[in-house]
Amino acid sequence: MDRQSRYLKEYLEHLGFIKQFSENTIKAYRQDIEQFFNYFHESKQTVNKDTIRDFLSTIFLKTKNKATMSRKIYAVKSFYTYLVRQGKIEKNPFDVISSPKIEKKLPQLLTEKEMNRFLDNLPEDKFLTLRNKAAFEFLYATGLRISELTNLKRGDIDFEEGLIRVLGKGKKERIVPFHDKARQILLRYLEAAREKFKTQNEFIFLNSKGNKITDRSIERILQDVFREVMQSSRSIYPHLFRHSFATHLLQRGADLRVIQELLGHSNLTTTEKYTNLNYSDLLKVYKQFHPRG
Repeated sequence: MDRQSRYLKEYLEHLGFIKQFSENTIKAYRQDIEQFFNYFHESKQTVNKDTIRDFLSTIFLKTKNKATMSRKIYAVKSFYTYLVRQGKIEKNPFDVISSPKIEKKLPQLLTEKEMNRFLDNLPEDKFLTLRNKAAFEFLYATGLRISELTNLKRGDIDFEEGLIRVLGKGKKERIVPFHDKARQILLRYLEAAREKFKTQNEFIFLNSKGNKITDRSIERILQDVFREVMQSSRSIYPHLFRHSFATHLLQRGADLRVIQELLGHSNLTTTEKYTNLNYSDLLKVYKQFHPRG
């Protein structure tokens, strides 16, 4: 293994063990950095300000995407920053390279009226329709990411307190409340699951065979059900519920810091720090401002 490959291996291990990045994020970093390495290996150029700009120009001509460019710059720049901190190199060659400005687009939203109409008109006459209603109600009740929803286990839920323990991005743990409507439909769904399947799965949301449902299945089902219930061809996706959850709370006057904690965007990175949170206050704010609370 050459020095360059060894440095990259050490950096990726650093992202996993120290930074606790997800496997997908680490994979993206590796691909971007290896693309950078390969360019300079094939062109036989040295890494400096001008040759880096040549590399970026070549990539931009292929992608025409500023967001992709910005991501690649950040990945390689972070790698060199790590090497500087480790004393392996003296200077980061990317310090003179700035990321392209990206226009920030406002996320799509469902209005409170649209969300209530959709959730209130969901059928629940069969096991699968009951599961769908419980899943969609829970997405809006908690602002969970789709992967957090599908990975939710029975032991993560405190029905008495109305709280769930969520393991989010970077393996960061947080506590999220849920309202009584979500509790009631979830309990009914779990009872139906117990009657349908002899062997109980630890995961909450299951497919028709009693196995953990996939993110992709939820995405597909949501699109199909939304079109049928709302009589709309609008493109819908689970993350839109997360955007709507946050925006509706904010519009009703909830504190931005509380919303960040609920979404897992805060700096709370260890379980120990969670013990310092006053969950009675968090619950009070949630119940006061959630549209369906």
